[in-house]
Amino acid sequence: MASKKKSSRPRLLSSTRPRNARPTPSLSSQTVRALVRTHHTLRKQLSTAVAQGDYRTTERLKAEIEASGGLNMYQEASIIGQSAERGGDTSKVLMEWLLGATSSERLIEAHYKLRMLEVGALKIDNACSRSGLFEMKRIDLHSQHPHIEEQDFMQMQSPRPENQGEQGYDLVSLSLVVNFVGDPTQRGDMLRRVGSFLRPYTGGPDELAECAPALFLVLPAPCVTNSRYLDEGRLESIMESIGYRRAKRKLSSKLIYYLWKYEPQDSDMPRVFKKEQLRSGGSRNNFAIVLR
Repeated sequence: MASKKKSSRPRLLSSTRPRNARPTPSLSSQTVRALVRTHHTLRKQLSTAVAQGDYRTTERLKAEIEASGGLNMYQEASIIGQSAERGGDTSKVLMEWLLGATSSERLIEAHYKLRMLEVGALKIDNACSRSGLFEMKRIDLHSQHPHIEEQDFMQMQSPRPENQGEQGYDLVSLSLVVNFVGDPTQRGDMLRRVGSFLRPYTGGPDELAECAPALFLVLPAPCVTNSRYLDEGRLESIMESIGYRRAKRKLSSKLIYYLWKYEPQDSDMPRVFKKEQLRSGGSRNNFAIVLR
């Protein structure tokens, strides 16, 4: 009997965070959207071809990705798309939610800073960074700045239980990260892993107890509103099964924002969520999250 081929976990963001990209401000909004959309579509097709062992299609799609500008052009478009003048700083929404619970002056007077882990960080001047309310740790597989640590979140060492209070985080940000993970099971693995980095909220203003510890999750709206395999009910069930309660939600024309409060419960039987069709229709996309 043939031996099973050993599989290795890919670096989840490596295909979307190339090295040494330099933003080109002259790119128009329309060009930015086209580049991101084309690259994202090709990456999903490539992930499927690799999983099926279709070598010919894999090589063709790699050539198409390079012909469309390659990874560096995609990175340029991603950074420009998140620039303030394009309204792309998703952390503004998080700041609105946090400051709706308490004031920045109250936090400053209390000499209290939330510890925040930003996964897939591209820049260091977003709203959270400028607020002065956070002790920030920024990571990305291919760092674009000296203050962004080059680190794979899926390989990052989580705090030991005895060090959770000191080394854990009050907030973990996965803003437009999960949707770039090519495999639905790996998306579930990423969401599940966040909890091991969150610490119990035991200090600071009482008003923030509703907002920490928590996961700030941002996805393209169609991942939830127009997928065959994921809707808000399914996403909420997945998140509840790994210890989260939805605290905040905002839907815009392009993005959906969530703040998920971490409230883990002991469970001997973790739930399994397969890739199951929830909605039909030819215009639906195939975004899915799977929990094993």
